[in-house]
Amino acid sequence: MGIFSRTRDIIAANVTDLLDKAEDPAKMIRMIILEMEETLVEVRASAARTIADQKEMRRHIAKLEKLQESWTEKAELALSKDREDLAKAALVEKQKAADMAGQLREEITVLDDALKNSEEDITKLQNKLREARARQNSIVTRLQSANNRTRMREAYAGERTNDAFARFDMLERRVDMAEGRADAAGMGGQSPKTLEEEIAELKSSEKVEAELEALKARIAKEG
Repeated sequence: MGIFSRTRDIIAANVTDLLDKAEDPAKMIRMIILEMEETLVEVRASAARTIADQKEMRRHIAKLEKLQESWTEKAELALSKDREDLAKAALVEKQKAADMAGQLREEITVLDDALKNSEEDITKLQNKLREARARQNSIVTRLQSANNRTRMREAYAGERTNDAFARFDMLERRVDMAEGRADAAGMGGQSPKTLEEEIAELKSSEKVEAELEALKARIAKEG
């Protein structure tokens, strides 16, 4: 079922009020635009039929005018032959054609008024359609803005962000522990030497002492 009962309702409609009352403004504006577009197509199609009817009537009027001329000529011919009865009958037919042409002209006048109304309706419908499309663009922009704000809030305070910062805290804790172990290793000076380390130092010291004595002897000899 449509939102409007068609052209008059659309022209009189307040799009803003309809959207304010709608639970889903985006869906409502799409429905409004669709119905306006369909109505605009129907009004234009009706106007096209009216124009076609007028053209057909004008062609018929032209034929009736020629028929009137023909009956006039026949009436003149009958009078020239002293056949007043035939002349009168021809004039009667001419009048019938004239009356029919007059009726068609009246119908064309009525259709002219209908066309004028259709043209006004088309203009008003187009204006309403432009208004509705502008509102649709506004609604879409507002929805996008709202969605963007929601995503930004989630980026700053959402679960993913919280999880990421929790992982950062864990990594920092690991670094703190590693640094703590390194600092603790240096506490209390150097660690006690092993037996092997002490024996190796003694051997190294003996070699140094022996080399020192040999150097002293060489210097004394040279002197």
